Amino acid sequence: MGHEQNTLASRTVPINLLALDEEGMGRLVQQFGWPRYRTSQILRWLYQRRAKDINRMTDLGQSERTALASQATIQRAAGCTVFHSIDHTRKLVLTLSDGLTVETVLIPDGDRLTLCVSTQIGCTLDCGFCLTGMMGLKRNLKPHEIIEQVLTAQDRLDPSEERITNLVFMGMGEPLANMEALSEAIRRLTNKPWGLGWSPRRITVSTAGLATRLKDVAPLGVNLAISLNATTEDQRASLMPAINGIASLKTLLTACRRYPLPPTRRLTFEYVLLAGVNDHPDDARRLAKLVRRIACKINLIPFNEFPGSPFRRPSERDISTFQTILRQANLDVFVRKSRGRDVLGACGQLGNLSPEYTERALTQIESHC
Repeated sequence: MGHEQNTLASRTVPINLLALDEEGMGRLVQQFGWPRYRTSQILRWLYQRRAKDINRMTDLGQSERTALASQATIQRAAGCTVFHSIDHTRKLVLTLSDGLTVETVLIPDGDRLTLCVSTQIGCTLDCGFCLTGMMGLKRNLKPHEIIEQVLTAQDRLDPSEERITNLVFMGMGEPLANMEALSEAIRRLTNKPWGLGWSPRRITVSTAGLATRLKDVAPLGVNLAISLNATTEDQRASLMPAINGIASLKTLLTACRRYPLPPTRRLTFEYVLLAGVNDHPDDARRLAKLVRRIACKINLIPFNEFPGSPFRRPSERDISTFQTILRQANLDVFVRKSRGRDVLGACGQLGNLSPEYTERALTQIESHC
């Protein structure tokens, strides 16, 4: 143990316990010379009890807590600002340790309370109808920064009245472009002995169409959503040039057909409706043909407008016509409710905001965490 103790003693930067995976936590426990079960004890405090202070870990002895606190810390988000929508959606803007911010959104809908989680700060892609894409990519989020969004959202809830029922990875960024961190975050989310104990069936990962990485989602056991948004190669190249350059519409749909769906599960296709662009009856008929013989449902997302965008939201009549054509093709089709538009919390509206933009678009700021 002499060398390992010297290693711990020589460390000048405290270890962030949340940054350690289970294996890393096991190594730390071993370096202290503690029994192996301490690993699960510490992890339970971090995730199930959302501890922010090592001294709260009361099933560790005082001497162990003191030793751990001398070498490690629990580094949660540096700050959090909550924006409240008139429809009760809440957008949380978290400030991370490097000063960058990431956004996550709590969306109430009847008995459901969905948390929309981000995987990147900005985005690698350049979809023209998405505010996040206009940021470019600042950096990937680390696993604990993805989990931090869930922990912070839980901290903001009234435990007697509110419980998050669903997680959707549909926030800032392309989840499959940060696959390693996403997978580790989902492992911690779904771990039952010490993690957050989520059922994978209540977690959905959305992709703009990284076809070669769809197979990496299957082992996670979560639901998969594919953002389609176009019915021809030219249309998709115009609306989503970066992703279409990586995988054509034909390549993507071939990967979807090969995706190993369990018998009772379906893919979800998301389709952002843009007035006069991809919302014509012919688009609906082409879409029906594209997804034929794929076990799926379709979520139509009327475009959520933001200042500076050339696109507009379709009329309710055009939305209804599009949905009817798909239903006549015996497809399950749902129109996604736009929630949190007044706080730029709706689909496609997440991104860093300038002060002028904030003043124009946002209503009420609640408080800092």
